[in-house]
Parts: sequence; C-alpha cells; structure tokens
Amino acid sequence: MDYPWNFASVFANSDALLVGAIGTLRIFLICLISGLSLGLFVGLARYSTRRALYIPASAFVEFFRNTPVLVQILWFYFALPMLVPFEISPLMAASLGISLNSAAFSAEIYRGGIQSIDKGQWEGARALGMTTAQAMRRIVLPQALKRMLPAMTNRGIEIFKMSTLASAVSYAEMLQQGKLIASLDYNPIEVYTVIALAFFVFLFPLVQATYALERKLRRSD
Repeated sequence: MDYPWNFASVFANSDALLVGAIGTLRIFLICLISGLSLGLFVGLARYSTRRALYIPASAFVEFFRNTPVLVQILWFYFALPMLVPFEISPLMAASLGISLNSAAFSAEIYRGGIQSIDKGQWEGARALGMTTAQAMRRIVLPQALKRMLPAMTNRGIEIFKMSTLASAVSYAEMLQQGKLIASLDYNPIEVYTVIALAFFVFLFPLVQATYALERKLRRSD
C-alpha cells in the first residue's frame, strides 16, 4: 500500500514529545531504583530460612508476579484512594505498580544468583570467622551480582518499556503524549514510529554498554 508518510505534525509538536520523554525517564529512574532495591531485600528474605521472613516475601513475589502490571496500576489509581485519606497521582500509581511488580521479579533474580554460589564460599567465610551477614555482603553477593548482570539488564529494559503503561492513568510519558499528537492530525503511524525509534535510540546504547561491562567482568575473573 502506497501510504503517504508525513512527519510534519510530529516534528511540529516535538516539544510535547520532549515533555513525554522527560516523564518517561522520570518514571523509569524511580521504578528502576525502587524496584531493584526492594527486590534485593525481598530476595534475601526469600533465601532466608526464617519462616517469618520467607512466607511474607514469598506471598509478595507470587502475588505481584501473577497479576498484570496494568491491573495493579489501575488499582492503585482508582481503588487505593478509596482506602486511604489522600489522593494518588498518576505518577505515584504508575510507579507503585511498576516498582512492586519489578521488585517481585528482581527478587527471584537475586535469590537465584545467591543460590548459584557454591556452598564452599559460605564455609570458607565461616572459617574466617565471618557472620552470615558479613559473608553475604563481602563474599557471596559480589560474586552473585556478576552472574545476575544479564538478567538485571533485561529487567531494566522491561521497566523502561513498561513505563508506557502509565498512559492508562494519563501520566504524561511518551506514549500518552504520542496519543495526543496523533489525535490532532490522525497520523498514528508516524507518531508511533517516532516513539518506537526514540525507545530504541535510548535502549540500544544502554544494552551495548552492559555487554561491554559483562566482557570486562569476565576478563577480570
């Protein structure tokens, strides 16, 4: 089909896309930091032999892994304000949904990485007089993080792409801004093509930098 491509209206509204790009980066950084940080604590709790830690952490992981992120975002935005005495902004609702979901998946990455470390590392640390917490912090976790790097990279990419779900609550990220631009001149093909390319331009160098870091870590080993 000979479609007449016309990007004029997209470029004419580039300021709106810039606002969306800033919004996307904002929610990405919030969810990346909070999701991976909370995931570490949940992952450690999942690895613990204490039932008081293991059971709540397991319930958290199973709930947020097995429910859709979009439903979680909508629940935080529409349902949570009925239960708490304050309003939930679109940014807060989207950040809660994406961060908690990412924390659940990240927790399993942390747990799997820790379990992959040979038990001899633990025994060696105890022989040196280290406590469990010291062995985890000084011996086990640094080795596990190297093994978890590819999975964590994928998690970061997924978080960045999941930021588009914030458009469901009208948060001003790139997809939401793109919808508004597309509605002006009815040119969704051009608008969504530009948005897809913008995501690729941001993520591709990040992924390549991660590959370079992985190669450097392998050489150091």
